[in-house]
Amino acid sequence: MDRAVNSDPVVRADNGRQRWRNCIAFWLLGLCNNFAYVVMLSAAHDILQKQESQNTTTPTPAPNGSNIEISKSNSSSYDCNPVSTAAVLLADILPTLLIKLTAPFYIHKVPYGFRVLVCFFTAVVSFLMVSFSSTILMSIFGVVFASISSGLGELSFLSLSVFFSRDVLSGWGSGTGAAGVAGAVLYSAFTQAGLTPRVTLWIMLVVPCVLAFSYFFLLVFPSSFPQWSRHEGDHSREVNSQERRPLIEEEPDTDEDPETAEEEREVQHIRPLTFTDKIHIIKGLLKFIFPLGLVYFAEYFINQGLLELLYFPDSRLSHAEQYRWYQTLYQIGVFASRTSLVCFKIRKILLMSLLQCLNAVLLAFAVYYQFLPNPWVVFIIVLYEGLLGGAAYVNTFFFIRVETAKREREFAMAAASVGDSLGIALSAVASLPVHHYFCSL
Repeated sequence: MDRAVNSDPVVRADNGRQRWRNCIAFWLLGLCNNFAYVVMLSAAHDILQKQESQNTTTPTPAPNGSNIEISKSNSSSYDCNPVSTAAVLLADILPTLLIKLTAPFYIHKVPYGFRVLVCFFTAVVSFLMVSFSSTILMSIFGVVFASISSGLGELSFLSLSVFFSRDVLSGWGSGTGAAGVAGAVLYSAFTQAGLTPRVTLWIMLVVPCVLAFSYFFLLVFPSSFPQWSRHEGDHSREVNSQERRPLIEEEPDTDEDPETAEEEREVQHIRPLTFTDKIHIIKGLLKFIFPLGLVYFAEYFINQGLLELLYFPDSRLSHAEQYRWYQTLYQIGVFASRTSLVCFKIRKILLMSLLQCLNAVLLAFAVYYQFLPNPWVVFIIVLYEGLLGGAAYVNTFFFIRVETAKREREFAMAAASVGDSLGIALSAVASLPVHHYFCSL
C-alpha cells in the first residue's frame, strides 16, 4: 500500500487547514520524540540511584527530576558529584550517534511507516524495561532503547519534513524545544506528588501512543507518499526511481512555489543517489555539520561538565535549587529559539557556534577563579546559551532544506542530523576529565 492511511485528495480550499494540521502533527512528533527520552533518562537515573544506594551518599534532587548524589565525605572545595553526569550522557548518546552515522546510507530502504513503528515499540520497551529494572544493566538497556527511538525518530522525521511545506520545520523545532521543559516539569511533578518512578513511567506510556497517532492519523500526506513501500526497487523502472526522490511534493495543498509541479515532472526522471553521490553531498554538508556540532559540544560541555560546579553557598537557593534553575532556564531558552523560526531566520550559524564556545570559556574560568558574584549572572548566561543552541539547530535544518538540491534533500536532512549527536558525544568525553579535575581539588 503506497498511500498514507489518511491521505486526502488535493482540495485547494483545505490548504490552510492541512498546513496547520501538519504543523501541529510535526510539533507533537518533535515533542514526543524528545520527551520520552528526557523522561525515561530521569527515571533511569532515579532507579540507578536506588540500586546503587549505599549509606555513603545522599540523593539531592536535580532539575529534571533525577537525583545527583553528593557524597558527604567529599573533600573537594567544589560541592560536586564525584561521578559526572557526563558519564551517563556518554552512555545515552552513543546508540543515537551510531544510528545517525550509518542510517543515512541504508534507511531509505525502510518505509517510513515501519520506521515509526520501530520508534514506537522501542520507546515502549524503554519505559517498561526501566520501570521494571532490578539491575543496573537492565536500566542501561532501557537507556539504549530510548536512545534508539530518539535517534531513529529525529533522523526519520527530519527527512520526512521534505515531503511537506517548510512550515513543518518550525513545528518540529518548537516541539523538540518544548520536550525539554515539559519532560522535566511533568516528571518532577508526578514524582513530587508521591508517585514512584515506576508508576510515573507507566503513565508516560501515553507519549509513544501520541507519537504514533500524530504520524498515522494526524498528518495529511501527499497522495503518492510511499507509506509502506521502499523508496527504491527495480532501478529499471522509472516509477520506482521517482518514489526514491526526496521530493514527492504533490503539494498544491501546501504553500510551495507555483513551479513545483514542473519540478516534480523533472524529478521523475532523475536517477537514484549512488554511494559516491552521498559522499559528495556529505562533503557539501560539512559547512552545516561542523557549526552544529561545535554549538552542541560547547553547550553540553557547559551543561554536563560545568554547571554543577557553579555553586554559590551565600545564595538563598540551595545547590540543588540553583542547578534546577540552570537547567530550567536553559530549556526555556532552547524552546524559545527553536520556536523563533516562524518569525525570523539566522544564516550565521558559525557565529552562533563561536558565541557558544565563548560561553563555555567564560564559565570554565568562572568555575576555576570563582569570580561571579551570584547565581543570577549564571542564570542569564545559561538562558542565552539555550537561545544560541536552539537557534543553531532549527536554522541549520531550515537552510539545508533551502540550499540543497531537491533530489538530495531527503538524504541531506538525515545525514546532517549527526552533527548534534557528534558534538554531544565529544563533549561528554571532554567533560569527564575536566569534572574529575575540579572535584579532586
